[in-house]
Parts: sequence; C-alpha cells; structure tokens
Amino acid sequence: MLVLLFLICFLAPRYGQTNILIYLSICSVIGAFSVSSVKGLGIAIKSFFTHLPVIQNPLTWILVFTLVASIATQINYLNKALDIFNTSMVFPIYYVLFTTVVITTSVILFKEWVTMSVIDIIGTVCGFLTIILGVGIVSSRSFSLFPFLHEKKLYSLKCVKNLKLQKKACLFISS
Repeated sequence: MLVLLFLICFLAPRYGQTNILIYLSICSVIGAFSVSSVKGLGIAIKSFFTHLPVIQNPLTWILVFTLVASIATQINYLNKALDIFNTSMVFPIYYVLFTTVVITTSVILFKEWVTMSVIDIIGTVCGFLTIILGVGIVSSRSFSLFPFLHEKKLYSLKCVKNLKLQKKACLFISS
C-alpha cells in the first residue's frame, strides 16, 4: 500500500508523462487488489449459498468497496497511459506487469504454492517465463521471426515449377 501511495503521490505527477512504467505499475498493483477482492468475494458468495451470515460480516463489504475503488482507479491510470503512449507498447508491458504482481500477491496472500508439488511449481514458473518471452518477442520490432511482417515493403509469393523434379518451389519476392 505504501508503494502504491508513493507511485500515485510522488512518481506519477513527476514522471508519469515520460515513463510508461509509472502508470502501468499503478494499474498492476491496483489490479492485484482487484483480483484479491474478487477471490475473497467468490469465497463469500460460496459461503452465502451454504447459509453462512456473510452479508453481516464487514469484511464482505470491505471487499466490495475495495473492488469498486480498485477497478475505477485501474481504469483511470490505464486510460492515462493509453492517452500518452502507444497502445502496442502499453498492453504487452501491462500484461506482463499485471500477471507478475498478481502471481506474487497470490503467493504471499493465499499461500497457494504450499500445496503444489515441486514439478507443478517448476511447470508454472516455466509457463510464466514462456508467456513473458512470447509477449516480448511478439511486441518487439527489433527481433522478429518474420521480419517481413514489420516492414512497409510489399511482398508477393512467386512459385516456380521444376520440371525435372516435378516439384514446385515458392518464395517471397520484394516488389
């Protein structure tokens, strides 16, 4: 919570217009609050249907208020980032930051990893790193497996049939 207040009160007014990570860090940290609130409300709704008195419990209402406030704040700062920075930069960075913060929050708050085996933890971490690498590769203009997708040149497919081998070979030709 102190990190969030520091980001909102000190860094956002000074560096938010020039650094994409400021607004997206605020969105990601707030997003962790919204995910945790939704998880808590899910438990409360499940308890409600088992006839437990969750509506009288103040924690339920705190979770509802936290969810509404965090979603409103998250949308506000995401819109600020989208107003200033390119969408193709905002969403990949936001996705990776948000996922990282939510996984970290789940590890700390819900202790979900305690019940997982070592193989499951390694698989989860490797899957997460694969997603981060994939988002980085897809959103990067400096490295691409298909560089012709990022260039402004027009390409055409030219096919030639080899009569001796009775095979057809096709190439992308720049026009």
